[in-house]
Amino acid sequence: MTAVVQKITIFMEMIKFSHTIFALPFALSGALLAIRGLPTGKQLLFLILAMIGARTAAMAMNRLIDADIDAKNPRTATRAIPAGLLSKGAVGVAIILSITLLLWSAAMLNPLCLKLSPIALFFLVLYSYCKRFTALAHIVLGLCLAAAPIGAWVALKGTIELPAILLGLIVLFWVSAFDMLYALQDVDYDRAAGLHSVPVALGVSGSLWLARIFHIITVVLLIWLILLMGLGIWFWLGSAAMALMLLYEHWLLRGGDLTRLDAAFFTMNGYISLTFLAATAADIFLG
Repeated sequence: MTAVVQKITIFMEMIKFSHTIFALPFALSGALLAIRGLPTGKQLLFLILAMIGARTAAMAMNRLIDADIDAKNPRTATRAIPAGLLSKGAVGVAIILSITLLLWSAAMLNPLCLKLSPIALFFLVLYSYCKRFTALAHIVLGLCLAAAPIGAWVALKGTIELPAILLGLIVLFWVSAFDMLYALQDVDYDRAAGLHSVPVALGVSGSLWLARIFHIITVVLLIWLILLMGLGIWFWLGSAAMALMLLYEHWLLRGGDLTRLDAAFFTMNGYISLTFLAATAADIFLG
């Protein structure tokens, strides 16, 4: 029993389960905005389960598909599969279970969610292979996480509407930018290994500037969403706080100083995601 718990703990660490905080608040925000109120307990349960299933499958597939690449990169060689802490077979079983959880949860939400699930799975698999042939992997990751608020909207309303698309675009540009920044850690290895990324294509300075542009677009889209949905002061305040955190994130990396990358990537982006949910909830329930 102890060995099983230990393996589960290693698996959870491998897929960075705690980083679900990046996408889940946007999914919950999408649900709140879709109906301008609180989902039922059943809707909330299966929405969360679908998110857990999708993200677990995505991260586990990425680690499995990239295992050989990770083994050659000093920064990632200690990950569970290349380090021999988990077998590829065990991770494969976890992927199947996670996909099953996603499909079952989608079916319990509504028929359209289930019909759209294969599209989401396609992009989840595509992301893991992108670095082998295109620098657009960051955009594909953004598309994967953009499915969170759009999927939540569809789950609650059964339709795809312009506000849902705007929510998805906000997440797409936000995530794509911070993934470019995260990829700066591996620019030398990726270039030597023939892998593709924005840092490989544009260098450190070019990547920082493109990430800044993407985050400016994120803020513009936030303002568009506020005006389109007639959101109030709480959402304005939350959006202003998010913009300031994005600004601080880029300030931390000024001049190409990557020593603060962990703080910029994990801390700030976690706060941004939670701020979005808090602003959404405050605007709906207090505004």
